[in-house]
Amino acid sequence: MTTFQVPERMNFSQVSPKVFKAVLALDAAARDGLDPVLVELVQIRASQVNKCAYCIDYHTGDARKAGESEERIYQLSAWEESSLFTEKERAALALTEAVTVLPKGVADAVYAEAEKHFEQKELAQLIALIFTVNAWNRMNATTRKTPGTL
Repeated sequence: MTTFQVPERMNFSQVSPKVFKAVLALDAAARDGLDPVLVELVQIRASQVNKCAYCIDYHTGDARKAGESEERIYQLSAWEESSLFTEKERAALALTEAVTVLPKGVADAVYAEAEKHFEQKELAQLIALIFTVNAWNRMNATTRKTPGTL
């Protein structure tokens, strides 16, 4: 099998280290108080929606390290049709998609469902996590960060 190598455009962390470090700090702050498995599910799903190969690769590895099963990782792209995700995870994934595809807006029903499963502080952290992974996706997809590299 022949693979196609997409050339990386730039190493963002080297070219703009202040911005890169600021996003790292935002990422760390956004994760605070959230379940590590939920963090990875959200980050994988946003990365799937954004078609960021680097982030999908990175976060599936982190999800495995956090104890996530292969079956749930495989079914994440079709989470709405899967019985493997809890109501809380489903609320987080719905919010992830709504925030990631913002031109559609975040429907009141999606937000209300998330509010049922997350305390206000935890919901704020979840929203921060979603916009942070979207920043990573945009950075890595734009610069064509190669999966499997640091």
